[in-house]
Amino acid sequence: MKKNLKLAGALALAVCLLAALGCKNTSGEAKKAEYTAVGTYPIVKQPVEMTLFAMSAPNVIDLQTNDFTKYLEEKTNVKWKFTTAPNETSTEKINLLLASNDYPDAFMFNTPSVVQYGVQEHMLIPLEDMIPQYMPNYWKTMQDTPAYWAQQRQADGHIYGVASINECYHCTWYNKMWVNMDTLQKIGKKVPATTEEFKDVCKAFLAANPKGIAVTGSTTGWGEQFINFLTGSFITNPGLRSPNTRLAASPSGEVVTIANQPEYQEALRFLNELYLMGAIYDGGFTQTSDQYRSLVNQPDAPVLFLASGAIVNSVDADVNPSLYRAYRAIAPLKGPAGVQTNTEFKYNNLQENKFVITDRCPYPEAALRWADHFYTMEGYLQYQYGANLDGKDFILNPAGEVGLNGKPALFKVLNQYTAEPQNHDWQDTGLIYATSTIRLGEATPADIDIASAAGLEKLLVIETETVCEPYSQKAGQFDVLPGSLKLTADESNSIQTIGVELATYIDENMVAFITGRKNINTDWDAYVRGFDALKLGDYLKVNQAAWDRQRGK
Repeated sequence: MKKNLKLAGALALAVCLLAALGCKNTSGEAKKAEYTAVGTYPIVKQPVEMTLFAMSAPNVIDLQTNDFTKYLEEKTNVKWKFTTAPNETSTEKINLLLASNDYPDAFMFNTPSVVQYGVQEHMLIPLEDMIPQYMPNYWKTMQDTPAYWAQQRQADGHIYGVASINECYHCTWYNKMWVNMDTLQKIGKKVPATTEEFKDVCKAFLAANPKGIAVTGSTTGWGEQFINFLTGSFITNPGLRSPNTRLAASPSGEVVTIANQPEYQEALRFLNELYLMGAIYDGGFTQTSDQYRSLVNQPDAPVLFLASGAIVNSVDADVNPSLYRAYRAIAPLKGPAGVQTNTEFKYNNLQENKFVITDRCPYPEAALRWADHFYTMEGYLQYQYGANLDGKDFILNPAGEVGLNGKPALFKVLNQYTAEPQNHDWQDTGLIYATSTIRLGEATPADIDIASAAGLEKLLVIETETVCEPYSQKAGQFDVLPGSLKLTADESNSIQTIGVELATYIDENMVAFITGRKNINTDWDAYVRGFDALKLGDYLKVNQAAWDRQRGK
């Protein structure tokens, strides 16, 4: 790809946007549309069609034929031709599309690197001037929360994507571990509070269930990485990044990786002890979320401790109600040094660049106005639960109902979330607009059964209040960084390969230490020295510069 051609395309696009009539795309074909007034529907008087890459999900059968997709097409006169990929392979698919020069007009939910393809390659167009003009709903939220707007600016000053807004209380502490309380009772054990008690419970479980699985998770699902939860007994786990180099902020504000810290070594030692006693299921290092879900739901309920941001992702309350009812979240275990942390992800309310537009999009105004529908309460409810054309998906302002916050309810869900395949709505694959007001405004009876599908949100609030938030990282501990440090194009280029190699090195050695293929005592020093050859120092220096810029230092 030649940068000068990409830049020329972006400049040509900017010129034609001023005419508000569409323009020639990169293939040279003229594209025009007659728009209605901003904020009204349909968006264009005659139907237009564009291409969109989106994430597929096991519980959404086909975005192209989905009921909500059809509703939005009729409402807006904008039709998308979808290309999809599951979450675990989406990055690879996106990079292949861009490298082949056969990429779509826009990407949604799972999107390309804006530093590489926006700042550097100019394949994604800047949106900061168009958003105030074409997205009144989204722009109002940005004006009400200026920090959100500032957070989205890249190092070159531009904004290349529209963000999802998810002021989700329970998502702020998504590293949760759930235990089967029925199984605990059968083996005569209580919920463990320390790492030693956890080992004792696992040992008792395996003695009673030789074919059972004491601890497992997945590599791809939300909050399903069991290692992240258990690491919190030794050091703050900074969560997943791309690439996952375990970057964190030290107590002094220095950007570091926890992967070479002595506390992390102790975490691996504990995990190795669990593995050697047979408590950790080998598949937990490699299995996808779908494989994990299948394992958990076997008839004999083989899993004692399972990692999941929300139990509903692993067990469906309607399909397997008795198993769903058995699981409750546990507090982080207190480690031998007294550390007991459930990481608070402070920057998770804004998920950046969830909708980006490429330089070949023929109707950028239509694309942004289409996306703006999601940034209303009704738009959010429609994509999550259905368009509500027959009144069977949700009720707005239900009389006499109260929300989770105790105030008059804003809405009542009738078509509850399901992890089973359906083709009525988009579930979690769209653009999220879930402010705390909306989330806590869902009608929730005070006596609702939290072990039912309808009681999911209250269950997650209760578990987060009781066993997660009280154990947030404290002053003097390692802390999280924003999910996206704003690198310049040169900075990104200088560490791109380094980051991938570091992440691979950390992952491979983590598994090797846990499984005993490497000795945590005799091989640790060589492992730490290995970071020098991988240029960890250069990697940290670049990220430190970006972090200092973002916090105004």
